Amino acid sequence: MIGLGIGWRLTQAGCEVDLFERGTAGRGASWAAAGMLAAGLEAEPGEDALFTLNRESQTLWPEFAAELEQASGMSVGLRREGTMMLALTRDDASRLKFTFDFQRSLGVRLEWLSAADARLREPHLSPRVAAAIFSPDDHQLENRFLVMALAKAFRAAGGRLHEGATIDAVAISAGRVTGLVEAGNTRDADVVVLAAGAWSGEIAGIPLAARPLVRPVKGQMLALQMDRAAPLLRHVVWAAKAYLAPRADGRLIVGATVEERGFDESLTAGGVLALLEGAWRAVPGIEELPIAEMWTGFRPGSRDDAPVLGPSGVEGLVLATGHYRNGILLTPVTARAIARYILSGEIDESIRPFGLDRFQRSCFEARREQA
Repeated sequence: MIGLGIGWRLTQAGCEVDLFERGTAGRGASWAAAGMLAAGLEAEPGEDALFTLNRESQTLWPEFAAELEQASGMSVGLRREGTMMLALTRDDASRLKFTFDFQRSLGVRLEWLSAADARLREPHLSPRVAAAIFSPDDHQLENRFLVMALAKAFRAAGGRLHEGATIDAVAISAGRVTGLVEAGNTRDADVVVLAAGAWSGEIAGIPLAARPLVRPVKGQMLALQMDRAAPLLRHVVWAAKAYLAPRADGRLIVGATVEERGFDESLTAGGVLALLEGAWRAVPGIEELPIAEMWTGFRPGSRDDAPVLGPSGVEGLVLATGHYRNGILLTPVTARAIARYILSGEIDESIRPFGLDRFQRSCFEARREQA
């Protein structure tokens, strides 16, 4: 998603762009995601800069989606019913009230719902629901449509997409990028953008100081099949141990585990059980639904679980990785900011807090404190 978005913006600006994908474009974390655009309900204490970036990108989405649909000729399934976050016990309700107050203090538009109000909006919620938050500005889209639309728009704008291409290394000479080594052959390039998601730290040829420390964070997910004419849910619903995202085709996406398991692709009984139990506690009616699909994905997590964006310290090597849970949400702002940096050398203020140098600064400060 990130690489396609940047590539599309650069081809629109008249650049010659080659995008190399080890498999099929968009079939990694972008395909595995749930497509939620939840800048408001994702806001957490201590993440002010990330919240600002998420919020900015969220405001870009309607125009970005409309432009992409026009360029690709296909829908990205943007839905604007809003998102609900549930409390299933009194203790949950107390914690939810803290979340509500904190996010409102940031300017997030939220409504506090009683149990009755929540079930009025979603009649199939559990009768045990104690309270809920409703966020009218947190939406969702069909991420699988989105990656297909971006690939189509990228190609239509003149971009060259190389699928099934394994990059051996980034070619660097005298402190400057000269190209990529692909299948033993060097392809010349003025600029290389590293947007390889959870695999970004494994690309050879990049000096250690310029290499983003990005790790895979495994997520197991599944999809249930609702009656398309009478779906159990209309809104995205977050419960304590699962979220549920209804799709227009009747699928109900249920996710997602958060596991530090490396690139382990296995589905586990415990992971699937936890998701189903969490979803069932929120919406008991899922018990009768057939399982349509189950899968795993790998979120690209940095050391602070925020994106790594902008210059790398190596001339011509630009970083756009580490988006963790927010890759879909941050696609428009990342594409805009990275394209702008490549074209003009200017760093958007919105991405300045997310440079690679923040880790270098934190290490320096830690050493100074120890001294």
